[in-house]
Amino acid sequence: MILRKNSTTPLYSLVIFVVLALLSFSSATADSEKAKEHLNAGLTSEQSGDLTSAVQSYEAAISEDANFVDAYINLGAVHFRQKNFDQALQALKTATEKDAQNADAFANLGRVQYALRKYAEAEISLKKATDLNPNAADYYRELGKVYYKKKNYPEVVTALSKCHELGAGDHTTYYMLGKAYDKTNATDQAIAALDKSVGLKEDNYNAHSALGTIYLGQEKYRSAASAFRAAMRADASKYKAFYNYAVAVETLNPEDYDTNIANWQNFIKVGKKYPRAKKDVGVAENHVKDLQEAKEKANLQ
Repeated sequence: MILRKNSTTPLYSLVIFVVLALLSFSSATADSEKAKEHLNAGLTSEQSGDLTSAVQSYEAAISEDANFVDAYINLGAVHFRQKNFDQALQALKTATEKDAQNADAFANLGRVQYALRKYAEAEISLKKATDLNPNAADYYRELGKVYYKKKNYPEVVTALSKCHELGAGDHTTYYMLGKAYDKTNATDQAIAALDKSVGLKEDNYNAHSALGTIYLGQEKYRSAASAFRAAMRADASKYKAFYNYAVAVETLNPEDYDTNIANWQNFIKVGKKYPRAKKDVGVAENHVKDLQEAKEKANLQ
């Protein structure tokens, strides 16, 4: 059978990527032994990387037994891996119609709907999956991702907390949970979740940056500077981390002109590579001139 995913991301361009992988399949209830043989052939082809032959075998299984739910599920999984999302959607919809109690069918249908940005439909499918199997941590992870896309942050907290309670989760789910807590003004819980995300993946730009933003809002500039420094190390191409780091450090030590000038120049160097940072770069360039003038005046006194 299928199921399972892997988020890279965010991410975080705020895009979360999902991949379906093959799991071992349980006993099917197909009426035809020939259908089972085709299913096994499809599994063998899929495991060897021959997805075209896998599709043919799963379709042959369905031809032998039109009610063979496992074949529809695996066919949907292969189409998903090939990015044939419409075909995957049709196969998995059929699977849910053939067996309205099959949690895997609904969970994987939700994954495909998520990939197609059909978030309302994905929510329905994944909630059905969790109703059918309330102990499947992966289902709550996928449901949490849907709620995150819908900006339904209270439900993100509920779904991902359940996912973690059941022993699953990764740096991405803890990042999303942290952001959801922050959006619902649960700052302490947000920091705890983001710290967990960083603990699971040290070079985690998004979590470090989110922590820095929270600390800036709390006027904890030393902690903010530390978080943004870590974000800069995690991804030296993210100009916002350089900007926020310069802000935090200058707020702490406004008369350390050399350090502040250097930090703003570092931001300018990175920011100039991105047209969308043009305005901030211009502001920073003028600010560097002001700092240079202030340094000269201080030296004359």
